[in-house]
Amino acid sequence: MDTILKTRMAPSLGLLTLMNLTPPGHAVVLCNENIEKIDFDMEVDLVGITVTVDVFPRACAIAAAFRARGIPVIAGGIHVTCVPETCAGHFDAICVGPAERVWAKLLADAQSGALRPVYRDMENFRGDEIVSPQYAALADSKKYLYTNVVLTSRGCPHRCDFCYNSAHNRCCVWRPVADVVHDIQALKTRHIFFVDDNFIGNPAYTRELLSAIKDMRLSWNAAVTAKILQHLDLLDLMVDTGCKSLFIGFESVNSASLKAVHKDNDAEDYDRLVRELHARGIMINASMVFGLDADDENVFDNTLDWLIGNKIETVTAHILTPYPGTVLHERMRAAGRITDEDLAHYNTANVVYRPERLQPEALFKGYLRVYKRFYSFKNIFRRCPKTRRQRMPFFLFNFLYRKFGKFSATLTRLIPIGILGRISERLSYRV
Repeated sequence: MDTILKTRMAPSLGLLTLMNLTPPGHAVVLCNENIEKIDFDMEVDLVGITVTVDVFPRACAIAAAFRARGIPVIAGGIHVTCVPETCAGHFDAICVGPAERVWAKLLADAQSGALRPVYRDMENFRGDEIVSPQYAALADSKKYLYTNVVLTSRGCPHRCDFCYNSAHNRCCVWRPVADVVHDIQALKTRHIFFVDDNFIGNPAYTRELLSAIKDMRLSWNAAVTAKILQHLDLLDLMVDTGCKSLFIGFESVNSASLKAVHKDNDAEDYDRLVRELHARGIMINASMVFGLDADDENVFDNTLDWLIGNKIETVTAHILTPYPGTVLHERMRAAGRITDEDLAHYNTANVVYRPERLQPEALFKGYLRVYKRFYSFKNIFRRCPKTRRQRMPFFLFNFLYRKFGKFSATLTRLIPIGILGRISERLSYRV
């Protein structure tokens, strides 16, 4: 379902932030294995890897290759932070939590041969301590579909059972508005992706930020929760400042399924939320999760009927996945329901547990069926937006990114993916 268009969507803000945190006197080489091969013979003194759950096995293999040469390897990132105990023996050191206050110390210890096994810093971390990514380090932006990604916060105030934010060691802080504006200006573009877990986690902060960017004439996208329905004035401000589309965690149209994972959504409000968004010309990327404990065979058709009936512009579907460190993982492990321990399969596209009311094969096939039917020719045209200015980005995403994603990925062998991104941006927001 996913092509290199997704793996090359945007650079790692985590690695770019570490580059900005690195004191003078160190030479740093940035490598993203999604877009380039790792030179395992490179002459380096230290290797750092940022890790999410599904790449953990690969991170361990990379670490083993460098450690075999006597080069120490450190690891950090969301998976390491949430379940540091799984890292024992794989790395020389790990960073648990934000790196801002420990990175310089870690490098100094490595330089003096006194690297400690664990660097942990979670206490009283503040948003004003978040360091901007070193966007200038992206020597070749053509390698990515988009490089105009900005973070306004870390974490989310909600604690849904299946989300990383329910795990231990997670913080929830917001950056100073001036710092966010600085990052936007550094990118020198009017099209911005806000990549926060929840752009409206602090509505008062969001109002302050939007007021600050109101005159910048931006076109922007973000991820929010269904709680935006409770803040229609904020929604109006979002439109006034250039919001074009929102990724929204609906997750399920089944109220019982939502309650089972403490997802504080009210499915009965979904139709009204969609009307409010569409009335303001905002397109929707709906996040849906299949395999929740109250889901049965009907969930796939019920979800499709709702998505198509409400002319939802795009959907990102997931198979429920118990990420290690989350409340869901703890509960399923205690019940003996986890059937696959290979973390490379923990990418929301595989069934790694025993569903409550579905057979694993039925869950997987239903997940695929939703994607295929949602992005069928017939249903793409049935969902076509009424607003003419939305049709170009709608068709570009539905056809070139989803339905014919493999063709578009092949096209990147001839045209750099970054140029395709710029063409898409210009067609979507400037023509």
